[in-house]
Amino acid sequence: MSKSKQKKSKTKEDPNLPVYENPPSWIPPHERRDNPQYNNNLITFLPRTVSIKRTGNQPLGFNIRGGKKDEYGVYVSKVLKDSEADRLGLKSGDKILKVNNTSFEDIGHDEAVSLLQNSDDLQLEVRYFPYGFNLQQERIGLV
Repeated sequence: MSKSKQKKSKTKEDPNLPVYENPPSWIPPHERRDNPQYNNNLITFLPRTVSIKRTGNQPLGFNIRGGKKDEYGVYVSKVLKDSEADRLGLKSGDKILKVNNTSFEDIGHDEAVSLLQNSDDLQLEVRYFPYGFNLQQERIGLV
């Protein structure tokens, strides 16, 4: 008898997307809609644009973490309460995709900070992505 070899097709998965996880079994289906641990509202995770205008040395109202060396991108790590960024809906866990049409997908931290600080009119394209943010925090020892 001869054995036939079957080739397994390998697909390259997008490293920015988590593997699908079923909802936790302890949340009964009839309770999921109102449970804070279950979010099936995909709009929450779609890219969005946030426009911030500032004058002079006015702070941006948020901090960032990450960059090229941290492998998971540049994330908003903290938003100052009652700042313009807070009023516009920026939140911790937002991944910065672009700033003024400059991609932040493969940018170093120092360059990201410089681009943010040296502009008074910012068009940020962000996407809420807590999965990657948490991976980044684990990698650098914050969790």
